[in-house]
Amino acid sequence: MQNGTLLAAVDLGSNSFRLEIGRFDHGRIHRIEYLKETVRQGNGLDADRRLSQDAMQRGWDCLARFGERLAGFGKEQVRAVATQTLREAVNRDDFIRRGQKLLGFPIDVIAGREEARLIYQGVAHLLPQSDERRLVVDIGGRSTEMILGQGLEARTLESYRVGSVAWSMRYFADGQFSARAFEVAEISAKAVLDEAMGTYRRDAWDTAYGASGTIGAVSEILAVAGWPADVVTREGLDWLLDRLLKAQSADRLKLEGIKEDRRAVIGGGVSVLRAVFSLLDIEQMHAAQGALRHGVLYDLVDRGEDLTDVRATSVQRLAHNFSTDTVQSARLSKVALHLFKLGSAGMPEPQVQRAQRKLGWAAQLHEVGCQVSHNYYHKHGAYILDNADAPGFAVHEMHHLSLLVLGHRGKLRKLEADFDDRLFVQQLLCLRLAVILCHARRDPDLKGMQLNWETEPGRRFWLTCRPGWAEAFPQSAWLLQEEVLAWQKTPWTLVVSTS
Repeated sequence: MQNGTLLAAVDLGSNSFRLEIGRFDHGRIHRIEYLKETVRQGNGLDADRRLSQDAMQRGWDCLARFGERLAGFGKEQVRAVATQTLREAVNRDDFIRRGQKLLGFPIDVIAGREEARLIYQGVAHLLPQSDERRLVVDIGGRSTEMILGQGLEARTLESYRVGSVAWSMRYFADGQFSARAFEVAEISAKAVLDEAMGTYRRDAWDTAYGASGTIGAVSEILAVAGWPADVVTREGLDWLLDRLLKAQSADRLKLEGIKEDRRAVIGGGVSVLRAVFSLLDIEQMHAAQGALRHGVLYDLVDRGEDLTDVRATSVQRLAHNFSTDTVQSARLSKVALHLFKLGSAGMPEPQVQRAQRKLGWAAQLHEVGCQVSHNYYHKHGAYILDNADAPGFAVHEMHHLSLLVLGHRGKLRKLEADFDDRLFVQQLLCLRLAVILCHARRDPDLKGMQLNWETEPGRRFWLTCRPGWAEAFPQSAWLLQEEVLAWQKTPWTLVVSTS
């Protein structure tokens, strides 16, 4: 990453949407601008987990404003991530499709544990270097993330479906505060978080940190009231609860330091925070400066470097856990990448590199399903990738890999894929051709082989082999002719010349 590069992170949270712009300088990212809008999209989920039109419109309006600010940024400079509300929403694709156009950049829905990993990265990068064992807690609108880590390494991560917006809607829906409502809300939060007791027990960490959202808001309220700055204590929480009960409702709450956008969700947030303190035996929690959006910025830096991209490590871990044939995977990857490069004339080099990286990962993982069963192993592999926890990957990125693994052999019409996406089609073809050429599990002879593409007026690709190749490799030549038939069921045509 070149010094001076501007980077931007967009966090589509359940309560607020945030935009953080920073400048990369010698390994650090310095803030240039920060925008936050209270969208409260989590309030728009109904009992069937559908986002209301109003909730989607609030989000779209915000993304349009963010998009104007990001005009001129390159694709590699911006990453937008969506969390629990869009993880849950059954109609999220409707929101994302328009949201991406308004923002001007892709929106990644990230899994809960990936959200936790990025939160920890954001917190850790803005803390002084230390060997202390850290507990990091982030109470968001509809989920709470907990992480144990040391230095920049997150070692234990989890996401729980409990948050300030969800709990406020459920237990303080009319904005009324009562001792009974807080008691029930806290007990309910403990029921969800109960399994955390064994993993995040008091002897597993030295210092507790709270990131963003509820914990930041509570620490600001307490600081204005005279409590120590940037710290939340049990006594402070008791004092705050007493103030909420005396007010009796959010509308009547007169409390210095509370921001207007936090007033409606303070009841749910405090009840969840009290549950966390009680379950994990926390006496005090420090308010951290880092948050999810900062983790996204630092992850952008890592994504630009092969050696530090955490996704590469995730792929290696999956391949190891499912005992794939690493020699064959490496062979397949080399051939697929070679073919992809042949057909990439005229494409921007950064786009080629990103596509090749993902194609290489698919090649590494194409046999992960063999550990389940050799029959239909490509289907088992696709299921594994669609459901695996893979640090660094967004949900749609894992689905992209699963489609490549599912489609690397067999009939193509089974794929629910976008065959108008030339880049995906090129990756898929190169992976399938590599599987054919490496079918004997030895290095194939690629001398003189050429791959060319035509998108206009038709959709066609040609694979040309040198004279005599088909006679030397009759099984490979026969398999290639079968591949020609397979592509006839798609909008694309494969032409193979082996003479």
